[in-house]
Amino acid sequence: MPSIGIIGAGLAGCEAALVLVRRGIAVTLYEMRPAKTTAAHATALPAELVCSNSFKSQELPAALALLKEELALLGSPLLSSAKKTSLPAGKALAVDRKAFSEEVMKELKASPGISLQTAEAREPPAGHDAVILATGPLTSLPMAEWLQKTFPADSLYFYDAIAPIVSRESIDFKKAFFGSRWRLDRDDYCNCPFTREEYERFHGALKSAQTVSPHAGEEERFFEACLPLDIIARRGPLAMAYGPLKPVGFSDPSTGKRPFALCQLRREDAAGSSFSLVACQTRLTQAEQKRVFRMIPGLENAEFLRFGSCHRNTYLDSPSLLAPDLSFKSMPSLFCAGQLCGNEGYVESIATGHAAAKFVLGRIRENHVNNPPETTALGSLLHYVTGSKLKPFSPSSFHFGLLPALSDTSRKLPKKERQMQLCHRAIDDMKTWIRAADKGD
Repeated sequence: MPSIGIIGAGLAGCEAALVLVRRGIAVTLYEMRPAKTTAAHATALPAELVCSNSFKSQELPAALALLKEELALLGSPLLSSAKKTSLPAGKALAVDRKAFSEEVMKELKASPGISLQTAEAREPPAGHDAVILATGPLTSLPMAEWLQKTFPADSLYFYDAIAPIVSRESIDFKKAFFGSRWRLDRDDYCNCPFTREEYERFHGALKSAQTVSPHAGEEERFFEACLPLDIIARRGPLAMAYGPLKPVGFSDPSTGKRPFALCQLRREDAAGSSFSLVACQTRLTQAEQKRVFRMIPGLENAEFLRFGSCHRNTYLDSPSLLAPDLSFKSMPSLFCAGQLCGNEGYVESIATGHAAAKFVLGRIRENHVNNPPETTALGSLLHYVTGSKLKPFSPSSFHFGLLPALSDTSRKLPKKERQMQLCHRAIDDMKTWIRAADKGD
């Protein structure tokens, strides 16, 4: 029986392992935790969500909803686990992060073809027909050094930040209230409303707060879609009020009026005992987090269950190194998936993990698997990761801009209708691709 090695039990690695074992392929899944951990992980569980607990929108025509639709058509194991452990979150698919990881672990242990090995892989292990490198953005230093030595390329990285988590019992519900944007009758989110004066004090404190410095000799490069809140604050006095703290769709029950700004908190667990501060990624020191975030109305006595933090993410210059099937051009039996290959986001990592498994399966069974068409979310994401002309290359989440345009006449359509047409085309083309791929599976 063919044997596949997968390095990293994150989202991409676990997805790839489960896809392969369900096709009758033996898999050895290498994970260094808990023997060795990272600056961002908190547990020894697989598929740990170190940032948000949200997989983002699941309602078309949102871009991430389209990618989820395609993964559902593909029978994604991790998307199924996410749905089993979902929490109320409006249009978003949010999960109880511990329950999600435990569900993935249950699936891994229930698969006799998967051997879980607690070991740090300093280079791809020998003895496998193929290896999938899915170490993620928190790749250990020995593996990063092996990559840099083996595949000469500029060292690329950006810094990522995560938001703090507070206990429910420490939230002042005389000020905070439950409700979802445009749907105050729902309790999906806890909302902390600002008056203009409260917002201005918070903005000033955030701008002047002490932050954690980058590692010596490293330049700070943040991913634009996940900026620390203090950087957004520095872009202008109303940057937060029109961005992550926008109050659109809400009215404060205590005043009956729209707040000047509003901070949302999302459940972290099914019991609702803890909440994360949505879009409040931070590089503030812990002492400053206590001081500044307690200026948010309703969080004056917040108990921090997890402080926000900032960590270095590593990724490859994938277009120069990877073939369209995610294999290394100079080492065809080695594949890459997840954030290390240049996709950004949870759903995208699951998607490239699933694709890598499909490509590996085709390789070892000598049945070539064509990439999904670029008109699909997965196909366009793979095309970006392996074929982007951007210099220097930068990670990307999936967005509609990656898809080929519709006909010229569609430009006259309203944006939402145009995006829905893109979704319908993508889903139809994905169904066609799956039928063709399954014939040789």
